[in-house]
Parts: sequence; C-alpha cells; structure tokens
Amino acid sequence: MNIGDIRQEYTQAGLSRSDLQADPLQQFELWFEQARAAELPEVNAMSIATVTPDGMPQVRTVLLKLFDARGFVFFTNYNSAKAREINANPQASILFPWLALERQVRISGTVEKISQMESFKYFTSRPRGSQLGAWISEQSQVISNRTVLKTLLQQIKEKFKDGEVPLPDAWGGYRIIPSSYEFWQGRANRLHDRFKYQKTQSGDWQIDRLAP
Repeated sequence: MNIGDIRQEYTQAGLSRSDLQADPLQQFELWFEQARAAELPEVNAMSIATVTPDGMPQVRTVLLKLFDARGFVFFTNYNSAKAREINANPQASILFPWLALERQVRISGTVEKISQMESFKYFTSRPRGSQLGAWISEQSQVISNRTVLKTLLQQIKEKFKDGEVPLPDAWGGYRIIPSSYEFWQGRANRLHDRFKYQKTQSGDWQIDRLAP
C-alpha cells in the first residue's frame, strides 16, 4: 500500500482577512458553532501537547468542557502524566481537527488550575458513573489488568452508595490562557488559508496571514 497516493483536494471554502472577527475568541466560537451545526463527532475533542521535564513532547486527546474570555478548560487527574508536565512547565498547545470542514484551530498559551469551586460545579454535573470513575483511576499509572478497575469500581460504589459522590482531591480542571490562535482553512493545491492571532504587549491581538 502506497499511502503517498492518498490525496484529497480541499475545496469547501476559503478564508480571507475580511472574514475574521477582531477577537479570536469570537472567531473560535463562530467556527465551533458551525462545527456543531455540521454534527461533527466529538466536536469538543482537542489534542493537547505538553512537554516533559527532559524536553520530550507529549500529545493526547481530551475534551474541552468550557471556554470563555478567561480561556479553555479541560479536566483531568492532577497526578496524571499531563498534569505533572503542566506543573513543571505550565504551557500547552491545543488543536481542534475539524477535518470534515477542512478546518483546524491551533491555540497556545499558559496553563493554570481552575478553582476547586469551579471543578466541583462541573464534577456534580457529570453522570454518577463518571464521578465514581474519577475516584478509582490513578491516571497514567501502570495496572496489571482491567479486573483491578472493576474491583475498585465495586468498592467505591459501596463506599458512596448512600449519598453524593464527593469531588476527589486529585481531580479537577486546568485553564489554557491563550497567547496565540491560528485558524486554518484547507484550499486547493495545498495553498491553504492560515491566519494567526498573536497577543501583543498592549493586550491587543495582531492578525497575520501565514504562508501555507
């Protein structure tokens, strides 16, 4: 199989400077709603890249659960590999691959923990099964087999059978505070439209077209 022969021309749309909102968050919200309207699967799925203390990049997919003027929020175990990497180097990049629309959005910035109250508010909105799962998964740690998880799940179900499931100490949210955005629209002949928003020292957003 020669995967070099796999090709697709991107012809759905173009992107010009006049199309863009002055505020990149408004531009993101516009594209996000268009992706939702197109009924893309897992429209809030985003790849997040961090770096280990020895400089090795790491990337995985998580779910965006909140975005507003303060930034982009996802949730995880605070002892996970990604959390340890963020604690050592509080910077990250995220990517939304809306490929069915021939679009991508890249966002980079600093990362901070959200408040415990914010984490609690989201935690209580989760299905009970997901709440219980947050208690038993020592994320990124080696386990012998899946039976370990099933046993722990039964134990935690018994522990909290008579009441609400409390927020685990080692679980909560991180907020990515953007310093740059890139909006990518596929075009024919690989001459894609790319626009980068960069935060300036004055706090404004500078918009530049990038070569494809």
